[in-house]
Order: sequence, then C-alpha cells, then structure tokens
Amino acid sequence: MPRPPRADRSTRVTIADVAARAGVSLSTVSRALNGNPTVDPALAERVKAAAAELDYTASPVARSLVLGRTQTVAVVVPDLGNPTFQAILRGLSHAAAADDYHVLVADSAESVEAERVLAGATRRRTDGVILCAPRLPQDELDRLVGGLRPVVLINRAAGDVPHVRADYRTALAAELTHLHGLGHRRIVFLAGAPGSVANTARLEAIASFVAEHPDTQVTEIPCGVDFEAGAAASAAVLESEATAALAFNDLVAMGLLSAVQENGCRVPEDLSIVGFDDIPFARYTTPPLTTAAVPATEIGGQAWARMRELLEGAEPGHPLTVLPELTVRGTTGPARG
Repeated sequence: MPRPPRADRSTRVTIADVAARAGVSLSTVSRALNGNPTVDPALAERVKAAAAELDYTASPVARSLVLGRTQTVAVVVPDLGNPTFQAILRGLSHAAAADDYHVLVADSAESVEAERVLAGATRRRTDGVILCAPRLPQDELDRLVGGLRPVVLINRAAGDVPHVRADYRTALAAELTHLHGLGHRRIVFLAGAPGSVANTARLEAIASFVAEHPDTQVTEIPCGVDFEAGAAASAAVLESEATAALAFNDLVAMGLLSAVQENGCRVPEDLSIVGFDDIPFARYTTPPLTTAAVPATEIGGQAWARMRELLEGAEPGHPLTVLPELTVRGTTGPARG
C-alpha cells in the first residue's frame, strides 16, 4: 500500500491535521503524543503514525491556539503553608502534567474576600478552576460556581458540581472513640477556622458523640490552624484539667505538644494529644503523633480526573468521599487517675 503523501512543507502542520488523519479528538492527540498512559495503546500508535506521516512537530503555543485553551487550570487554596494542601496540590499537579496541563496556584490566606476575587480572576485566565476547601458561605458558593464552570470542588459540595472530599465527621468520631476507650472523659477540642466546613463537621461529630456518651465532656477552645495557634492554646488546655486534647489539624497538635512539654506536662501520661491529617512530620514528633490520615494526594488526583472529564465534555465522575484512617501512635495513652 503506497505511503500517504506528506504535508506541504510550506504550510505548517497543526495538531488538528494530526487529529483529522488519525480520526480522533484534539485532546486525544495531545495525550497520546505526551505519553499519557490513559490512552489506549493501539490508539496511541495510530496517532503517532499520523504525526509521523505529516512530519508534525508539536508547538505548545500553536497547540493552545488550536485547542482554544491555555492548557492551564487554576487551584485556589486557603493556606499554602498547610502540608495537607501541599499534598493535594502535588497529587493534582502530577496528574494534570500527565495530561499536558499546567496548574496555576493561588493562596487566599484564609480570607473569604480574597477567595472570592481569586476564583473569578484565575478562571478568566485558565481553562477551569478547582476550589480547594473554600471558606465561602454555602449560599454564596452555590451562586459563585455557576459563573466558574468548568469547576471542581475539594472538601465542599455545591449543586451538581463534581467534588471530592474527606469524611471529617466520621474520622473525628473514630478519634473520640479511641480516647473514650482509653478512659478519657474530659476532653478539649482546639477548633479551627470558624468558616471552615471541615471544622463544622468536627463540631457535629463532637455533639453527636457527647449525646451518645453522657459521661464524656468535650469543651471547645477557639484556636486556629497553625503551629503558633496550637502553642498559644496550651495555657487554656492545661487550665482546663482535661486529660486529652483533640486538635483541628496536625500543625495545631504539634504546636500544643511542644508548648505543654516545655511546661513540664508529660505526653501521654498527663495529657493525650490527637491531631488530624497525618502530615509527613507527624510520625517524627516526640512522641509520634496519633492522628487521622487523610489521603491528600489521592484527593488531588481524583479532583483532576473530574476536571479533565469536564474539559473533554465527558460526564464527570461521581462525587467521591474518602475516609481518613485513624493512626494510633505515641501521643495517646490511658487517662491519668
């Protein structure tokens, strides 16, 4: 069979020419030529053969113009200093890179106003936006997402928008059950940001647990989301005479752990401490931190999978809820006395 004629060298071959020759979509050509493993091997070979026949050389700029896309998506996060959000971004950006996409990251610094502005501004410059744990009130989030499509949510839900989230309520209930089993009946909770849905889920878990265990008292202490906030709350924790402390996240737990030990408090003999997230440093504290392990990298990858489907005009994957796993280490032990 004679070889098909090559393209006229005077006219630059485009990705659209390759797609037409191979009989596939533009995005399939892009993924196949970039070695994306999600492309069927036979289909990938057909695309590569078409590109070879046309002497096609990929141009990132030209490809973006042909696709009518920037090949970039935005991700808005509330706190880039939090290792959990960093892990989510790592999973998301690695998955996006495999599909020849770049990720633009914007940090709202826990500001609802900044989050509102960044969501719109980044969406105008990218092909889609992923909002990670947005702090916006639910009614405003419901209105906002309509103008951002395609949009994916992480740790929030709004209408029919695809989302991936962790089940914070069930995981915190598991932590409370663990402490109760060790004999703890006076517990404090170092609360996170008031606008955080994850914090609300924790409070709901606490209320439900106390209702089912009237012998247990859980006192909320306003705190924050970082190491300094946990350290600053140490005096209130010690004055409460609680035998255990639940921290909003691992950073808060580590700040508390450091501060109470400096004041002569033994962990876990005098005070048990539980974190949340299982960030990379959690296992290296002294003693190692009991926490709930959130599969943050998986959450990021799953969020990208749903964004990719939206960008390709496909039906997005179903809403996904992952359950953090209780990870018992050295900061929890039997209640004193």
